[in-house]
Amino acid sequence: MAGSAVAQKGGARAANKEFAYRARNAEGKIVKGAFDVPTEAAAASRLLSMGLSPVSIAEKEVGSGLNKEISLGFLSKGIKTTHLAVATRQLATMTNSGLALLRAVTVVADQTENEKLQALLHDVARDIETGNSFSDSLAKHKEIPLIMVSMLRAGEAGGFLDIALAAVATTFEKEAKLKATIKSAMTYPAAVLGIAVIAVVAMLLFIVPIFKKMFEGFGKALPLPTQILVDISDNMVWIIPTAIVLIVTLTALWRAKKDADAVRRVVHPLLLKFPIFGPLMGKVAISRFARNLANMTHAGVPLLRALQIVGQASGNWVIEQTANRVAESIRLGGSMAEPLSEEKIFPAMVVQMVAVGEESGSVDVMLGKVADFYDDEIEATSAALTSLIEPLLICVLGVVVGGMVVALYMPIFSIASAVH
Repeated sequence: MAGSAVAQKGGARAANKEFAYRARNAEGKIVKGAFDVPTEAAAASRLLSMGLSPVSIAEKEVGSGLNKEISLGFLSKGIKTTHLAVATRQLATMTNSGLALLRAVTVVADQTENEKLQALLHDVARDIETGNSFSDSLAKHKEIPLIMVSMLRAGEAGGFLDIALAAVATTFEKEAKLKATIKSAMTYPAAVLGIAVIAVVAMLLFIVPIFKKMFEGFGKALPLPTQILVDISDNMVWIIPTAIVLIVTLTALWRAKKDADAVRRVVHPLLLKFPIFGPLMGKVAISRFARNLANMTHAGVPLLRALQIVGQASGNWVIEQTANRVAESIRLGGSMAEPLSEEKIFPAMVVQMVAVGEESGSVDVMLGKVADFYDDEIEATSAALTSLIEPLLICVLGVVVGGMVVALYMPIFSIASAVH
């Protein structure tokens, strides 16, 4: 009898089909999606429970003909921090206004333009509908940062989910702004270097061969700089493919190994010591550490758990190890400030503010002020960096291109001087 029940249950699960739907939401907009249910009637019932009015429901034939989904992973759009920031801010506003969580998640899922996030939120809505908590539903998806799951879990446990959502939204908004600042600082140098590389390659491929034909009629040995330039131009047929293969290989290798502890232990401390960019990376790491820790502790996440997550989310091995040492110090009854003072990356000002926060019981407030201070510092440093790099790159570009031009004209200069 039990076996028959199991068979029936398994048959019911197997009978589920994927139905694609078009429905109208409360604002009258058409939304599309798909889910697995046994029948078309069950699909209509699901849509009504989600607050949607069915327009059309049709069974999908997955994996056959033109309906087969083709996924190109390297071209597919991921879920960016800005997408999460907008979604969590909308959820915070809706839940704070008294809207039921399931309804809020469904509405945000319908409104988001990112297809991956839309599918993820629809999955989360289905999980909530079956009785799972919001944080547990999010935790099933690797695209959701652990910091978000932990803060929402604390909000659910304490009965202040809307406040936790607002804190998560603030965290993501600050993170997105931080990334935009760094990106804007790096865009100009990258563009100039790209132009320099294109100019050099173009000269080697098209200009140098013209001069080479002219040099062949001189009947004398070329100056060493000119000969080197000509030799490089002659070998561009294999230099370019080799360079492309090497760049692709190294990029793939870096992406595969960059998160390995052995690599991070060596690379991250070196990056912090890098001229010009090292101090900027250090400020970014401190700002991210302080902001995330302040928001997590303010949202009710236990300090030891918050330190563990913040260390992992910092993106820097030095900060992660420091967070672990701070957690161990607190576990043994010590302070936060003492382990921070032993790390060169943390200035005395940060250590003193954390110490004052511990004494007054307002560590989260002090950490928030530290994060605000370093956000301003990052903006100022980025602007100064752009001003500093601009003339430097122009000089480098001038030396490289100008040096090639001089090398090409050296044989002509030598012949002219010999005639005189």
